[in-house]
Amino acid sequence: MFIEKDLKEIESRKKEWESKVTSLIEKYPERKDRFETTSGIEIKRIYTPIDIQNMSYLQDLGFPGEFPFTRGVQPTMYRGRLWTMRQYSGFGTAEETNKRYRYLLEQGQTGLSIAFDLPTQMGYDSDHSMSLGEVGRVGVAIDSLRDMEILFDQIPLDKVSTSMTINATASILLSMYIVLGEKQGVKKEQLSGTIQNDILKEYVARGTYIFPLKPSMRLVVDAIEYCSHHLPRWNSISISGYHMREAGCNAIQEVAFTLANGIAYVEACLERGMDVDAFARRLSFFFACHNDFFEEIAKFRAARRLWARIMKERFDAKRPESMRLRFHTQTAGSTLTAQQPENNIVRVTLQALAAVLGGTQSLHTNSMDEALALPSEKAVRVALRTQQILAYESNVGETIDPLAGSYYVENLTSKIEEEALKYIEKIDKMGGMMKAIEKGYVQQEIADAAYRYQMEIEEQKRIIVGVNRFKVEEPVEVEILKVDPEIEKKQIERLNEIRSRRDAGKVKDALERLKDAAGSEENLIPYLIEAVREYATIGEICDVLRDVFGEYRELTVV
Repeated sequence: MFIEKDLKEIESRKKEWESKVTSLIEKYPERKDRFETTSGIEIKRIYTPIDIQNMSYLQDLGFPGEFPFTRGVQPTMYRGRLWTMRQYSGFGTAEETNKRYRYLLEQGQTGLSIAFDLPTQMGYDSDHSMSLGEVGRVGVAIDSLRDMEILFDQIPLDKVSTSMTINATASILLSMYIVLGEKQGVKKEQLSGTIQNDILKEYVARGTYIFPLKPSMRLVVDAIEYCSHHLPRWNSISISGYHMREAGCNAIQEVAFTLANGIAYVEACLERGMDVDAFARRLSFFFACHNDFFEEIAKFRAARRLWARIMKERFDAKRPESMRLRFHTQTAGSTLTAQQPENNIVRVTLQALAAVLGGTQSLHTNSMDEALALPSEKAVRVALRTQQILAYESNVGETIDPLAGSYYVENLTSKIEEEALKYIEKIDKMGGMMKAIEKGYVQQEIADAAYRYQMEIEEQKRIIVGVNRFKVEEPVEVEILKVDPEIEKKQIERLNEIRSRRDAGKVKDALERLKDAAGSEENLIPYLIEAVREYATIGEICDVLRDVFGEYRELTVV
């Protein structure tokens, strides 16, 4: 990118400058002996063309919308359309969450993102003993199609894009959404949105798994295959680094483990006999955005470039759409503090700006009170307004990839790509991500990184404002959303009502057909659609699958 003569002169002048700085440092010491990113990449005092001298603009950067997509997946990025403002929410019953969704849509939100309660995520009905005390607590309770009908009351599915954060039971919720669309008169081809459907990260970071690895992967591939044939506007998986980052991994590990999971899903689809260009264009990704501003921007750019190269060189994808890493971003819940919660507004703004400068396709901004409870209506509005101010007042979306060419950002982008690739190569040698998970390798790497980060906080090597520095003793004056304990009772009453009104014979027949199909190699989505159409519950469906597949037992990592 630079003339060799100029590079030599820059290097010579840099040495002169450094000698002057060194003499000054003896008199005015720097704040630290070593400066580094959150991931441990050393940060130099200054970056020059020397730090990116081996970079080829066309091969390593290119243009937006073109391979290797470093500068963005769309040719015009936000000049054409702003990112989707998709606030993740859900609590209590379907009625309460429906009110929150309609409120957010009225306030200018442009996409829905559903949070489900733990029983729904784990495949238990609300009246199961395992659900006691958890119904509607961390998300909305969904037992049957009836709950979905209420959840989307007066919300037309052909006009709203919906993201569902659901994994072990993703294929069941997708089936409910498809049937709900039928009832609204919306064809499958018109449905747009995403199911998370990323089971691998559950085994290493989140824990809402049900079945062993192999049958769980089968359900993931069933959904990808079905969507590739019937739901052309639907993202059949959101390969998620977010939860691994929240569990403690650093930015490099987030890229590496997320893309390694992506590789495992692509390989599983190819083993099914699918053509890579038939399904890869609807793969999507989900990342966290933390406080290390430039590292986060570089992380998104590195992930795009690395995935494009993996799809082209490793999987021989032909269509540019198959090589694009499209992703949703959520600001980092783990960085929010219960102390001085108003400070979280600043943290979220910083993270949201990094996500936009990094080229995200959609964004959730966390609310300032999320370290204390589920977000209040006011806190959610402030979080949404944060995105809107960035979008309409800051002008950050007026040009594409504005930090491209920064010596620091480009060097950091390449470093993250290189280090992430080393992890992927190590996982490949183990036999792939499933083998790495079975051995506990990924879990241990995340646990070690989380421990190091926490020790840095405790030793004050890493400052968290209001936590280990700049503390104040004052009561927290933030409105706290409280979930009515009566909602569990109401949810169980509706569940019993559905069971009494439905055709029990049709439910039984549908579940028996599902059980037979689960014991074969058939795609299970048509059987799940049939079962939910008859108002079979999530618990009943998962019990059938538990009988066939068994349940996963967690590997202990110490």
